[in-house]
Parts: sequence; C-alpha cells; structure tokens
Amino acid sequence: MTTQTITAAASGTWKLGDLTVNRIGFGAMRLTQHGEAFAADAVPRDRDQAISVLRRALDLGVNHIDTAAFYFSPLRSANELINQALAPYPDDLVITTKVGPGRDPAGQWLPHATPEQLRGQVEENLRQLGRDHLDVVNLRIVGTDSIAERFGALAELREAGLIRHLGLSNVRPHHLAEAQSIAPVVCVQNMYGIGASHEQKEFLGICDEQRIAFVPFYSIAGTGRDGGAATDHSPEVHAIAHAHGVSTAQIRLAWTLHQGSHVLAIPGTGDLAHLAQNVAVGSLRLSEEELTALDPLHHETA
Repeated sequence: MTTQTITAAASGTWKLGDLTVNRIGFGAMRLTQHGEAFAADAVPRDRDQAISVLRRALDLGVNHIDTAAFYFSPLRSANELINQALAPYPDDLVITTKVGPGRDPAGQWLPHATPEQLRGQVEENLRQLGRDHLDVVNLRIVGTDSIAERFGALAELREAGLIRHLGLSNVRPHHLAEAQSIAPVVCVQNMYGIGASHEQKEFLGICDEQRIAFVPFYSIAGTGRDGGAATDHSPEVHAIAHAHGVSTAQIRLAWTLHQGSHVLAIPGTGDLAHLAQNVAVGSLRLSEEELTALDPLHHETA
C-alpha cells in the first residue's frame, strides 16, 4: 500500500454541525513530547519537527485537528504549536478542543473544572490558539454524575459567540440525552477500538441514529493508552495487516473507520512517516470476512 498520493479526502467526509471535515483528522496529544503523553519526565519534541508535522497534515488534506490546553510538556504546548504552524488558519480547518480537565504549570492534574471555571478554560484555549471563537468544544468528564450545570455553562458561552458547536467526551448515553436537552451536541469523543464492549457498540449506534459524530480515542493505542500504539495484537490483526501490506496500527485504525460513516478518526503522531500512514488508512478497505474476523476480539481493550 503506497502512501505517496493518498490524502485525507479518501476517507470521506462528515459534518460537525455546519462544518464539513474529512473523516481522517489529527490528534495533537502526542505532538508535544516523545514517549508517554503527560509523563512528568517527558522529553519535549523538537519544535521544528512538530510544526512540520502540522503543516504536512494540512498538505495531506487533514482539516480536523483535536487539541486541548492541557496538552503540553516542558517547553511545548499543543495549542501554541498549532497557532505558530497554521495561523492564519485556512477557512476549512476545524479545530476541536476539550475543557474540564486541567494541569498546573508542573504538569500535575487539577480537579475538573467547575461550571464557573469552564469560561476561564475556554478563554485560555482562545488565547493560545489565537482565535476569537472555538469551532467545537467538548466537555470531558469523569464519572456518571449529572453534567447539566457544566454543559449549561458551555451552552451559555455558545450563545455568547465564543463557541460554535458543542460536544462531549468520556461520557455515557444518559449524559448525551441530558446534554441534548440543553443544547445541540455535534460529536461524542469516547474510547473505542477493536475489542469494544457491547455497551460501547450500543453507544456508537445511538450516535449513528442521531447523526452525531463518534470520535474514538485510543483506537490505535489500545491498552497502551497514553503510552502509545498497542503491541499486543492478535494473530488476526497481524494476518490482515500482512495481507494488505500495512502495519497493525493501520488495521486497527481502518477497523474503527469501518464502524460507521459517522466515525471520525483523530490519530496522533509527531512523526512524518506515521502521519502519512495514518492518512493513507482512509483508502484502506477491509472485506466483510476481515471485519468479521476482527470483530470477536473481545479480549483486546479499545
């Protein structure tokens, strides 16, 4: 499988509200450092390399970037790298960010933001990105408690023009229903990949029925989570990767895209070669037999 001429357009498109994006996007979490994301001793990535990856992503047709103000390592901030590399931003570029979590200057996690604190997080993203509004803001949560107050606070910022569209991250179906009663939700960003649980698949289906984008995270990393790409691939993943002449990571990503036209991928990397491989997955077609072979792998974690 050659990656020389394949662009993100090969993956097809979806709309986040009124914003059309290619289904292969880019996640900025791993852009700021080498090794494990959020590690206290993370080695910052070379600035020029990070900027080159971002600019090459746009050259390859990527028009959806996922980021957050808490994506940083010593000396590097994902938002500020995006600003430096890509501003003035192309008209078709959609930047999605997340609020809720926060980290202090030393990188230690803070308690999730209260409704009152969310405005400050939104303004910090605006400042770092050099924008007068944010295209999409996901409320990321932990737990099963009501999100009404927090999502309501973001809905007010949407009414004020600071946010164009709203989404959710790390949520359950009842959170989506609660949010939808307050303001429109254009995307749900949850963990999902080969070996997804029955409950995870049901939620993906709910999003499809409501025409809400489903944006998986850790679809390549699997059990590696913040640490990076999974290495505990099944024989089926290896066999299908060999048959297509691609990497096991590309098969995991392709499987995710095959789960519905509303599924958007946001693989992250700080490496130009891996970027091209990720984008090329948009043209990779798995057969029904291959999808069936991969589907029962419940021993793997998304």
